[in-house]
Amino acid sequence: MRKNAAVSLMLLCAVMIGSVQFAFARVDEGMYMPDKIGTIAGLKKRGLKIKPEELYNPAGGGLSEAVVRLSIGCTAEFVSSEGLILTNHHCGFDALVSASTPQNDLVETGFRTTGKGGEIPAKGYSVFITERVEDVTSKVVQGTENLTGEARAAAFKKNVDELTAAEQAKAPKGSTIRVQVMNNGFFAYLFQTRQIEDIRVVYAPPRNIGIFGGDPDNFEWTRHTGDFTFLRAYTAPDGSSAKYSAGNVPYKPKKFLTVNVGGLKEDDFVFVMGYPGGTTRYRESQSIEYARDANFPFLSSWLAARSNALREIGKTDEAKRIEFQSDIASFDNSFKVFDGGGRRLHQADVVAKRQAQEAQFTAWVAASPDRQKKYGTVLSDLAAASAESNKFAKRDILVRRMPDGTMPIFLSIVQAVAEGKMLNDAEKPKKLADIQKTLTDREPFYEREMIKFYLKQFADLPEGQKFEGAENLFKAFEGSGRRAAEDAFAENVAQGSYWTADTVAALYGPQTMEFKPERDNVTGFARALVAAKTEAAGRAAAFASKIDRLRLLYQQGMAEMRGTTPYPDANSTLRFSYGNVKGYTPREAEYRSPFTTMKGMWEKDTGINPFDMPQKLKDLQKARDFGRYGQGDSVVVNFLSTTDIIGGNSGSPILNGSGEQVGLCFDGNYEGLGNDFYYDPNVNRTISVDIRYVLFVTEKFGDAKWVVDEMKVVGGAKAKAAGN
Repeated sequence: MRKNAAVSLMLLCAVMIGSVQFAFARVDEGMYMPDKIGTIAGLKKRGLKIKPEELYNPAGGGLSEAVVRLSIGCTAEFVSSEGLILTNHHCGFDALVSASTPQNDLVETGFRTTGKGGEIPAKGYSVFITERVEDVTSKVVQGTENLTGEARAAAFKKNVDELTAAEQAKAPKGSTIRVQVMNNGFFAYLFQTRQIEDIRVVYAPPRNIGIFGGDPDNFEWTRHTGDFTFLRAYTAPDGSSAKYSAGNVPYKPKKFLTVNVGGLKEDDFVFVMGYPGGTTRYRESQSIEYARDANFPFLSSWLAARSNALREIGKTDEAKRIEFQSDIASFDNSFKVFDGGGRRLHQADVVAKRQAQEAQFTAWVAASPDRQKKYGTVLSDLAAASAESNKFAKRDILVRRMPDGTMPIFLSIVQAVAEGKMLNDAEKPKKLADIQKTLTDREPFYEREMIKFYLKQFADLPEGQKFEGAENLFKAFEGSGRRAAEDAFAENVAQGSYWTADTVAALYGPQTMEFKPERDNVTGFARALVAAKTEAAGRAAAFASKIDRLRLLYQQGMAEMRGTTPYPDANSTLRFSYGNVKGYTPREAEYRSPFTTMKGMWEKDTGINPFDMPQKLKDLQKARDFGRYGQGDSVVVNFLSTTDIIGGNSGSPILNGSGEQVGLCFDGNYEGLGNDFYYDPNVNRTISVDIRYVLFVTEKFGDAKWVVDEMKVVGGAKAKAAGN
């Protein structure tokens, strides 16, 4: 489709002109770019008491400079002049696991030290500070307006590469320039970031605070989880980024957050700054339907299979239980995201609501010949592209994902078949070494269980989407007989004696060896899988060549119809969202108030993981020994707000209207799942740890008052001042 030049110019102006207000979203919906905060209507009236430039300032000095992205995909924030970082416990989980042993499980016990000298490396962690954000849409879309497919993609890439190179040449030493195209080309932004590579653990509460409630409480409200951990950033003495070294010194951030222990009440204004991972809020109805009926069901079952297999291994091997606990927690969390998300898309009837929006758009287009010329076929073209792509949707999901990294032997076999070449004598030693490296430290039981999972998924495919490779081997069997044959196949590959690095490497030799079921059944399956992968990739490529342009046109049309500019979908870049402290009603006559306390935590206590409240915490509650952190007869643990977040916002600071941190985002509620596609102000809620509970646990429970003393704390009865 070709875009009318006048409309293109109008929309570019809407993106670039600062006075244009964001009204595309409903109340409290939106993850806004920091440079557009000043264009959001009604923030001051809602309760923002500071100027937008105090949040983000291109000249520097905004609060946004205190909010950083962790390399593992979470958000965190500086809370002292000595590089002290606050984030979620589940975001620091990997650091605790990597430092644990069967004799000293830091996830279980937590971690504390008495000073900086005792802080331990957070292996594999780094932080990224956003120094600059700039809307470069006009530069990136230049010359792409009338292009489609590969030509359009190439033009975008050329513009992005040239702009990145030019800006990188001017960037300060140690800073990195990255340009990201968003929403199929509706927006493009430049980000200047700085990485700090030496991160250490300062304080983490034990499991029965940091993960209290475990998976049963995940995404649920009420909640009583102290999901926080303190880290610290270190640099070389000259302030440059450096790997871990005993000679490194605490990083001196340009900005750190003040925390306020004065407390919140229902309806108070709050806002969040962080790095939400990804949303698709402007997708056509067919895309939501595909996620609901095909992709989400597969992902939830795949994640459950992975988690269950690792749990089985950990039952008989304590070292592996510790090693795998981070993966298991991640899989369990993601399972709920996709399983619950699919259910919520059904329950909220999101596809029908999006179809109603499309009907409104169709009527608007039909009312004007000019609009018919611009947008007349965009929805029908989107529907046709999706229909063609999704003919084999469930099968394509499987064949494109199998084999994955959980099955190194089968992955090596498929790669050998896919390459389809004979190696000369000089190439053979390296290939054998590569295969041996791939098979190092594999988990045979894990591989077997995941192959079984995929084979069952193939068996359950609907008629018309059956996978030939599986049917050729197993269609003669029915019911439990087929399951037994599939299990034997999986065991042959993963736990049998035939498949070794040598026999896999032999697949790169002459394929004229004597027939062996151990080899030929597997390689036959692999050949069929490679062929199916090629077909699926072709469908995906054909879809991709059309869809970007069509989705952009649809978003442009919707923006023109509404007379507004949308906010870009989340993509792990710095964003701002806002709302109020507020409860909700998940079901008829069932109101959920927005605060929980330690008293409620004690009510949940069973003495058994994951509801085993620490005795010391009970003693503090019984004695009402709350220090300056109490409210009434307890300490507030968690609270709800209407702020718009998604995965990646974990660890984000939630702040009051004065820009002071009052909590730490760590979850959303079950009724709000599916929010990558839609936001419902009636039920979507952010769950945060109250900052008073963070400091109370650190100081009174963890005996780490030195950490609190380093921070700038205001509000409450005995506030301490510090410079910033």
